[in-house]
Amino acid sequence: MAEAVTQEAAIAALQEGLKWSTTINLEVFYWWCTALMFIIHAGFLAYEMGASRKKNVLASGIKNILAFAFMIPTFFFFGWWIYLASPAGFPDLSADTGGAPWSETMGPNLTDNATGIFWAAFALFAATTASIFSGAVIERIKLSGFVILAILLGSVVWILGASWAWHGEGWLLTKFGWHDFGAAGCVHMVAAFFALGVLINLGPRIGKFNADGSANEIVPHNVPMAVFGLMVLIVGFFGFLGGCIIYNGTSQWTSIFGNPVTLSAVAFNTLMCFSGGIIGGWITTRDPFWMMSGALAGIFAAASGLDVYWPPLAFLLGIGGGVIAPIAAKWLEKLGIDDAVGAVAVHGFAGTFGVVAFGLFASGYPNGDYPDTNLTGQVIGAATMLLLGFIPGYGASYVLKMFNLLRIPEKVEILGMDFVEVPIVAYPEGMDSNGKGVLAPAE
Repeated sequence: MAEAVTQEAAIAALQEGLKWSTTINLEVFYWWCTALMFIIHAGFLAYEMGASRKKNVLASGIKNILAFAFMIPTFFFFGWWIYLASPAGFPDLSADTGGAPWSETMGPNLTDNATGIFWAAFALFAATTASIFSGAVIERIKLSGFVILAILLGSVVWILGASWAWHGEGWLLTKFGWHDFGAAGCVHMVAAFFALGVLINLGPRIGKFNADGSANEIVPHNVPMAVFGLMVLIVGFFGFLGGCIIYNGTSQWTSIFGNPVTLSAVAFNTLMCFSGGIIGGWITTRDPFWMMSGALAGIFAAASGLDVYWPPLAFLLGIGGGVIAPIAAKWLEKLGIDDAVGAVAVHGFAGTFGVVAFGLFASGYPNGDYPDTNLTGQVIGAATMLLLGFIPGYGASYVLKMFNLLRIPEKVEILGMDFVEVPIVAYPEGMDSNGKGVLAPAE
């Protein structure tokens, strides 16, 4: 009898140990995903500072840093609550979801090993949307107006889309079988089309367009720095994509939609579409900036199906994204849109391509306990994300424009934001800092 009790006790202890091992592994997994996601913002910082002219480089950096700083507390105070309260539509004010900042789960609750790390991952997703937007509007947006818009995008608008598309009860998921593993829709499309709405009201940089409507190229002050930043950004995306996996510490890994997935599948497809995007950008432009931007576009073009695609298909979709992005950027330029880094083309157009492509190539794929994936659901989802981004971006920036909170004064723009707003000099030795930039006819 004593021996039997001892065996039972040993089995119980083993089961308890496995339970705690699972919990700890889950925490550690998302902890390091979040740490990698910070690298995304190091990449955005270098990318946008490099893409600016010398007279604006520090102002662009400050804008990026502050977007990140404001995003974290606002996502704590209301962003996470919006996510948990909005799967059926707009936030349910009466819902007790545990996402309010005073909730017991939103703090050092020693029995809760999940809320904090999931909140952190989503907060970094939110910061990513703000960084996508920030690149498009460099060199002429007021810092105050930018911070307001970044908070609106990152802690309100995108998280509504995430609730509709990613929450287990989200209406896009439960009614239409939406599937978007890598967030081409609720992160990249929403942020890009929000930026497009702002750009319409913000207007182009001085000197971007001639009287006849033809465009001039405003040359970045440091292309190698911008290209390096893009590569660093892509390193961070391995954390971003890891955060899109539901990991419970055992061999049962799933996507956020409930279908089985492994890190191995995501590794195959991410590397294949990344390389395809570079090749697509090289074929189209021979420009290293667009080759690395094409790498991003390639990832977004395959993002919706990184969990299930056959790797050669991800590679072909990546090439498509790398080709689409620079062509879309030129088309927007002809419409008079001055997107300084091509964010709308890379994140918006390539993201839309990726969302719809999943409906074409993976229609009928089992979506866990939800309706099977289908082209109609993907198209409805893409249209939803486009409008969810564009309407608030256009509307909020229009209001800011009315109150003179959107664009810096012309004199400041000509002189350079660094010379007026920043107390230090970016390049005090060895470089010409006259801030005039370079204008050349765009091909």
